[in-house]
Amino acid sequence: MSASDTPIGHGLNPSQKEAVLYLNGPCLVLAGAGSGKTRVITQKIAYLLRDCGYMGRNVAALTFTNKAAREMAERVKTLVDPKLAKGLTISTFHALGVRFLREEAAHAGLKPQFSILDSDDAMGIIQELLATTDRGRLREVQSIISLWKNQLVSPDQAANIARTPTEVEAVQVYHSYAVTLAAYQAVDFDDLIRLPTEVLDRDEAVRTRWQNRLRYLLVDEYQDTNACQYRLVQLLTGMRAMFTAVGDDDQAIYAWRGATVENLGKLTTDYPQLKLIKLEQNYRSAQRILAAANSVIAHNPKLFDKKLWSDLGAGEPITVTAMEGDEQEAENVAMKISASRFERRGQWRDYAILYRSNHQSRVLEQALRNLKIPYTLSGGQSFFDKAEVRDILAYLRLVANGQDDPAFIRAATTPRRGIGQSTLQTLGQYAASRDLSLLAAVDEAGLESLLAARQLEPLRTFAEFIRRIQWRAGRGAQQAPEGFAAGPPQGETAPSGGSKPQAQRGGNIIAAEPAGAILDDMLGAIQYERYLYDTLEERPAQNRWQNVLELTSWLKRKAEEDGYTLFELVQHVALITMLERGEDEEPDAVKLSTLHASKGLEYPHVYLAGVEDGLLPHLGKDDEDTGNAAQAAEALAVRIQEERRLMYVGITRAQRSLHLSWCKKRRRAREDIVREPSRFIEEMGLGSAKVVEDETTMAMSPKQRLDMLKALLNKGSYS
Repeated sequence: MSASDTPIGHGLNPSQKEAVLYLNGPCLVLAGAGSGKTRVITQKIAYLLRDCGYMGRNVAALTFTNKAAREMAERVKTLVDPKLAKGLTISTFHALGVRFLREEAAHAGLKPQFSILDSDDAMGIIQELLATTDRGRLREVQSIISLWKNQLVSPDQAANIARTPTEVEAVQVYHSYAVTLAAYQAVDFDDLIRLPTEVLDRDEAVRTRWQNRLRYLLVDEYQDTNACQYRLVQLLTGMRAMFTAVGDDDQAIYAWRGATVENLGKLTTDYPQLKLIKLEQNYRSAQRILAAANSVIAHNPKLFDKKLWSDLGAGEPITVTAMEGDEQEAENVAMKISASRFERRGQWRDYAILYRSNHQSRVLEQALRNLKIPYTLSGGQSFFDKAEVRDILAYLRLVANGQDDPAFIRAATTPRRGIGQSTLQTLGQYAASRDLSLLAAVDEAGLESLLAARQLEPLRTFAEFIRRIQWRAGRGAQQAPEGFAAGPPQGETAPSGGSKPQAQRGGNIIAAEPAGAILDDMLGAIQYERYLYDTLEERPAQNRWQNVLELTSWLKRKAEEDGYTLFELVQHVALITMLERGEDEEPDAVKLSTLHASKGLEYPHVYLAGVEDGLLPHLGKDDEDTGNAAQAAEALAVRIQEERRLMYVGITRAQRSLHLSWCKKRRRAREDIVREPSRFIEEMGLGSAKVVEDETTMAMSPKQRLDMLKALLNKGSYS
């Protein structure tokens, strides 16, 4: 019997089976950590397609990460015949938003080829509008605008609710930012959900069309939805309200980016007929770990009562270790992991070190390196997210695709070359009216009546530069003006022929030069190294230039090894992520991760570092002092509740053993700050779980600690 012939509900517990089979209206599945929610969602999709007559194109499952969507899609493949699943949507909210806007562009006031700005592209526009290089201020204003969009607050509405000086400043930027995006025919990440929601809200014909298309909706991680996503689900499901929402109020840890855990409670009032099903059996963790998690989260006000339980046995005692400082803590954790792996004859990937803030990773990484323990880091910045890498790739993207408007904007303004926001806005408005890309619009005669010569000249100089590179890369005829491809641009000599691929347009054959030579010449022409040293201090400029050299060396090596033209190279870069492993190639290494980045993952053995008041819970500082003591106290209470949920997430990542550590002193800015153990340790109720207060290594010197480890390892050898 094939997997697709397995009866629906086979192997499910009674609550899971009830959640899969319920189809009499809206359903909320409260899925505790490790309770098998993905299995419920995928089994329900199979039930809809195999037993209930739903067509694949009429069912959609939405989640928050590409990884989760891929995992669901893979599981559904084992449960459903591909013919039945044809047209099935399993995607992120944002991917569905892109699909909607491509189809309904006219209703959203966009051209079908609208551009999508990522966070960094959007930050560049905000930086221009604020005229500042203060990254903290820029991030704060960008975050405020993002939160307003997530709450469906327009610039005019924002002006009425802005209270603090920063919010008042953000209102002015929000207005100009919206005008700029409209001129560029571009949307940002938040618009991918906001615009479809607004279109569905105001256009009955579009709403009816999409409600008839998506006849059943499943939504994962519902506690992470914001006001805009909640409204989008309402509009897509309509009066029928045929949906299943799966979530856990105890794992709501994204309030800082607009998510509202109250959305779970709101379902019960907006849908009085809502069916509530709780998944409380945990298939991940030993009972001691679950008891500690239940005890901590019990200190939060509850939307719904829920208590996790497991039949996996009591498990090992939870240990709590007090250390003198963060270096000792890091050494202690590294030694324990090394010894534990040897004793258990396990793998490095069985271990994870979790912490509240990214800055904690440095000393932990050093300790692991000292003991030659392999590790991977998550929750930090990837190579491709670095500004300097994105700057160079913007030029390459534009060379490969003249329609890439975000790449045009970034390349045209980095380094500065006299092209400002007002010039780009005018160009964007003209390009939209003529249904052209920004690059194609630059040479239009109609633009001359809208821009002064001093504005037009740097635009056309830049466009000519890009076309020269396109010509050298064998792409010159694609977007060039008539006659341009008949020969090289003025002042250039035609590249010699050879074995490299060729492009043919209108009878002209254009040989592509080697990508490496073009890359070197392009970097020299834009004087990017000089730009870095002109705008940054020497050390950061040096670091960024090294990253650029690392990128270009890798690109040139790939081009030479695989015979890629520059165009093929850019296509290749778009499909892979350099310096990062695919999820199927998870290395045998200890995982270092922030608590936020660890959500959804699990490890046999978890070490939770820095469990101290002020760090976990991370109290931070109030953004702005309102002068209202009652409001400040309420804000603090809400923040502690979110931090407690974060602690709960950390605890429930552990399958077999959990180890907490905290420091009596922690070094901050050349000063030792006295610390106290986190209130969450006491809230875990560890008395009955046999707390081990481990101070055996505190009095040892680093040499003594290493000698102790060596002695332990001399009992045998690693595999």
